[in-house]
Amino acid sequence: METPLPLPEVTEPKASRVESLALAAPQYLGSPTSLILHTCFFVGIFTLQLFGFSFDQIMLILTTLVSLEAIYLSLFIQMTVNQHAKQIEEVSEDVEDISEDVEEISKDIDTIQEDVEEISEDVEEISKDIDTIQEDVKEISEDVEDISEDVDELGVEIERDDQEDAVERTEDQKRIEKIESAIEILLQEIRAIKHEK
Repeated sequence: METPLPLPEVTEPKASRVESLALAAPQYLGSPTSLILHTCFFVGIFTLQLFGFSFDQIMLILTTLVSLEAIYLSLFIQMTVNQHAKQIEEVSEDVEDISEDVEEISKDIDTIQEDVEEISEDVEEISKDIDTIQEDVKEISEDVEDISEDVDELGVEIERDDQEDAVERTEDQKRIEKIESAIEILLQEIRAIKHEK
């Protein structure tokens, strides 16, 4: 199973002073402090009439300053939007990398599940084989017991036959001895008859 590679750490370059100022300006200009300072500034501009400035001069200065502020503020906002877009793009790339890693992990999990299923099937088959072997061993044991009983019975029969054969041989020997003694008696009688003649 392939292990997903760790995500590379994104090292952001250090922002320049202009970029830092551009990113901080919209946050500052959108704060209550900025609202108070702007209000004080506008009120202060109109107090220039007390120092001999005409209303048209004051409006010209105010319009110029407000236009410049609007231009720079729009530039700052655009730089902030661009920076955020860049960050979003980097995050999107990271999300794509994570999605690929998740997909690889899912494939690995599927492969592991298939392997587990195959192992389970193998274990089930092995269990069946073990049961079959146990049944065969049981049958063989029963056959061995039957053979042992047959051997014992055969031994008893052989011993009985040997005993009967021994008895028969003894009886035959006795008969032979009787026949031999009868023949001996007949021979003696025949010899006696010959001597009498």
